[in-house]
Amino acid sequence: MRPIQAPTIHLSEYRQPPFWIKTIDLNFSLHPTASIVRSTMEFTANDLRDGGLQELHLHGQELKLLSASINGKALALKEILIDAEGLTIPANLVPQGGFTWQAEVEINPEANSSLNGLYMSNGMYCTQCEAEGFRKITFSYDRPDVMSVYTVTIESDAPVLLSNGNKIDHGKWRDPWPKPSYLFALVAGDLVAYTDSFTTMSGRDVALEIWVRPGDQNKCAYAMDSLKRSMRWDETEYGREYDLDLFMIVAVDDFNMGAMENKGLNIFNSKYVLASPETATDRDYELIEGIIAHEYFHNWTGNRITCRDWFQLCLKEGLTVFRDQQFSGDERSRAVVRIENVLQLRGRQFREDAGPLAHSVRPEEYIEINNFYTATIYEKGAELIGMLRTLVGAANYRKALDLYFERHDNQACTIEHWIKVFEDACDTDLSQFALWYTQAGTPKIDVNENFEGGTLTIKFTQINPNTPGQKDKRPQVIPIRTGFLTADGSEAIPERLFT
Repeated sequence: MRPIQAPTIHLSEYRQPPFWIKTIDLNFSLHPTASIVRSTMEFTANDLRDGGLQELHLHGQELKLLSASINGKALALKEILIDAEGLTIPANLVPQGGFTWQAEVEINPEANSSLNGLYMSNGMYCTQCEAEGFRKITFSYDRPDVMSVYTVTIESDAPVLLSNGNKIDHGKWRDPWPKPSYLFALVAGDLVAYTDSFTTMSGRDVALEIWVRPGDQNKCAYAMDSLKRSMRWDETEYGREYDLDLFMIVAVDDFNMGAMENKGLNIFNSKYVLASPETATDRDYELIEGIIAHEYFHNWTGNRITCRDWFQLCLKEGLTVFRDQQFSGDERSRAVVRIENVLQLRGRQFREDAGPLAHSVRPEEYIEINNFYTATIYEKGAELIGMLRTLVGAANYRKALDLYFERHDNQACTIEHWIKVFEDACDTDLSQFALWYTQAGTPKIDVNENFEGGTLTIKFTQINPNTPGQKDKRPQVIPIRTGFLTADGSEAIPERLFT
C-alpha cells in the first residue's frame, strides 16, 4: 500500500479566507484524558472574497466534535463534513454576512505526544501552537492572516491557570490585541512565580512573572535581569514599548521549540531560563540572555505585526534575529558577537545553501512548514536585514522601522510590504535587493586588483551557483566597504561604501 502523499503548498496559491474571525472566546475544562473545549467565534464577511456563496471550512485535527451551532441553531452531525484536516459546513447553512460559531470538542492532552496543541508535561498542561498546533485544540481558521481578540476561561484543579493577555480573574484572561492562532497559549499546573516589575518609557508599570517548578525560584534572577534589559533596549533603540499590564515567562521541561513568543505568555524550555552560579557556564548565560531577548522582541516584530502566510516566516524571524544580535552586541561586545554570528552562519547556513536542501529566504513552496524553520530563514534572513541597514544607513533604517510599525500595526504582512516601507521611507528603489529573498545559494565574489600608473583598479566578479530548482540567476546587490591605509597604518583614503 502506497503512503498518502502530503500536498505541496505554493505561495502563488495564497487566497484570503472568505470570512474573518473578530473575537474568539474559549472555555477549557481541563482533564488529562478528556479535556472539553468550548469555543464561541464571531465571524465577519471578508469584503475582498471571491463572489458566490462560501462554505465554511475550519481546520481541526484529532478532535472529537460533541456539538456545533451557527447563530444558536444546532447543526446535525450529518450536516457537517469532517475529515482528517478539519470540517466543512455547506454554503447554504452559512450566513454570508457574518455569524456566531459555537462548538464543543473533546481532546486528550495526555495522549498528545506530538507536543503540538494542548499536551501534558510532567503533570502540567501546556500548549505549542506555532505553526499549526491550534487546530489540535479546537476547530478554527489556523492560519496567521486571521487575527482575533481572545478571551479565555480555564477550569481546573491546578493552582496556577495562565493564558495570554491581562488577567481578569483566577483562570480568566483577555488579550486586547488581535493575534493569529499560532500565538495562543495556555499553561496550568503547580507553579510558583519569581516576580519583578518594569516601568515603561511612558510611565506605565508592568508586572513581570517567571513561572517555574517549586524549588527553582532561585535560578531565575539572570533571566529576569535579561528580560528587563531587553525591554529597555527595545524602547531606546526601536521606540517599542510593551503593551500589556503583565508579561510572563513559563519554564517547561518538555518543550520542543526551545522558546515561543506567545503574546504576553512566553513559554521556554527550562534550560533557557534557569541558571545558578554553581552550575551555569558563560555560554548558558549568553543563551538565556539572547533567547529571552529574541522572544520578547517578537512582541512587535512577529506579534503586533505578523506574517500573512508561512512563506513570509523570515519577515518575523529574520528581523527578530537581527534585533537580538544587535542587543547582544550592545550588551556584550559587538566584535565578538559578530564573529560568533558569522561562524555560525558559515558553519550552518552556508552548508545548507550549498546542499540539496538549499532554498530561498522566502520559499515558493513547501510540503511540511515545520521543516522550514531553518538556518536560511533565521540566519540568512537576519543578514538581509543587516545588509539593508548598511545600504540605507542607520538613520534611514530607524526611519523605515518607525514607518513599518506605524503603517502595519495589527496587520499580517509580506516581504513586499517590508520592502515598500523602505522604498517609501528612504526614497529608493530596492527591486534589485529583493532578489535576495527569492534566489537561493551563496554568491561568490572574485576580487582582482591592478595597480598601474598610480591608479588602483579593483574588479569584483559575482558568481551565483545553481541550486535545486534555480538556474541562470541574476546578480544581487552586495554593499562593499573600502578604505585605504598607508604603510604606517594611517588613513590614506576615507572609507567608502560601494553598492
